[in-house]
Amino acid sequence: MTIVLDAMGSDQYPDPEIQAAVTAAELFGEEIILVGNQALIEPKLKALNLKNLPILIEDAPDLVEMGEKPVEAARRKPRNSMAVGLGLIKSGRAQAFVSAGNTGAAMFNALRVLGRIPGVARPGLTALFPVKGGYCAVVDIGANSECRPEFLLQFAVMGSIYVEKVLNIPNPRVGLLSNGEEAGKGNALTHDTYPLLEKSGLNFIGNVEGKELFGGQADVVVTDGFTGNILLKSSEAVAKLLVDNLRTELMSSFVTKIGALLAKPAFNKLKRILDPSETGAAPLLGIDGLVFVGHGRSDSRALVNAIRIARQAVQAELLDSLRLAIKDRLALLESLTPTE
Repeated sequence: MTIVLDAMGSDQYPDPEIQAAVTAAELFGEEIILVGNQALIEPKLKALNLKNLPILIEDAPDLVEMGEKPVEAARRKPRNSMAVGLGLIKSGRAQAFVSAGNTGAAMFNALRVLGRIPGVARPGLTALFPVKGGYCAVVDIGANSECRPEFLLQFAVMGSIYVEKVLNIPNPRVGLLSNGEEAGKGNALTHDTYPLLEKSGLNFIGNVEGKELFGGQADVVVTDGFTGNILLKSSEAVAKLLVDNLRTELMSSFVTKIGALLAKPAFNKLKRILDPSETGAAPLLGIDGLVFVGHGRSDSRALVNAIRIARQAVQAELLDSLRLAIKDRLALLESLTPTE
């Protein structure tokens, strides 16, 4: 197995990527290709005095900055690290691509280089949310701000396959994010999506609110990318607030410090559960290749976990399963899709 890591993606590039490549190569014993400015990466890699680690460098001199407009940047900079790295997936040189770069740029380059799985209208960015009893896959969390009902229907199909293959949950429960549990709740998008999911053949459990999502009542939750992105960032902010406030209160007196010491293993476990770095990156489901996008602020630990998630997807043959699921359900999906 070979994983491509965008060496120019994170806010602190290329140092977290280089350290992640070293750790992952040592941990998994498989090839990592760092894609980026070779003149910048090579001296830093050589300074580590590595011996026989399977790490290669693929030169990509153009850099897409986080604040640039994805389409314009990709056109002006065709040899950017994302385009070059995704080209390695297209050619079969590697099996998965990981980046902590601009999500819009990753989406645009992935569509241009790899394209969509036949039958997929829009790819969906998928995050694993920590919930009661495990994780819930939420699709979409930012790839598509504007969505139509048929997009959410396909998100549900792809999210179900992802959960089955990566989390090993058979017949996953699918929920539609809304502001109420009743079928009539929500906006026009949820109203129109609900009957499609009812007829989809999936294990659809109806509308879910935030409390059901975090209560572990669904394995897959679908929504538009605008709402999903707000949900993701709000959840991460609340989790950080809870951990920071808990730390402050536990250090506030001698008695609480003693209690904190005794409960340290439990608190450390809670911190790991709430830390987005534990899942590392989110897959762009629907792209005809395995593409994973992480936070710009990702450190080396987050990137190693992203590589781990990418490896699991390769080992589970996720891409082939998505292709088959879409192909098998294409007639049904088309019959449920509203005509223009």
